[in-house]
Amino acid sequence: MAVEQYRQWIRQLLTERAQRQSYQTEIEPQVVCDTEHDHYLLLHTGWRGDRRTHGCSLHLDIKDGKIWIQHDGTEIGIATELLELGVPPHDIVLGFHTPFMRQFTEFAVS
Repeated sequence: MAVEQYRQWIRQLLTERAQRQSYQTEIEPQVVCDTEHDHYLLLHTGWRGDRRTHGCSLHLDIKDGKIWIQHDGTEIGIATELLELGVPPHDIVLGFHTPFMRQFTEFAVS
């Protein structure tokens, strides 16, 4: 598949998630897309009462034509949604698993 298609699908999925996640009004979802270096993030930042909140729900990269899932802090796995869009398993790397453990998944090792 073309990397440009992967960029488009990742932006689409992150934007959809940002719009549907039930954040409190003081917490803002932010979709960060660095298409030059192929880094993609879904962040949340703001306040819960008097406590500062800032974190990353999703972090994906595109490296060597493969989608690397660096972090997935969501209930519905982003890998499942990528598969449903047509990304083949051999183009998805679960970067949050150790290189040794990746061989036991249905996805790419690297």
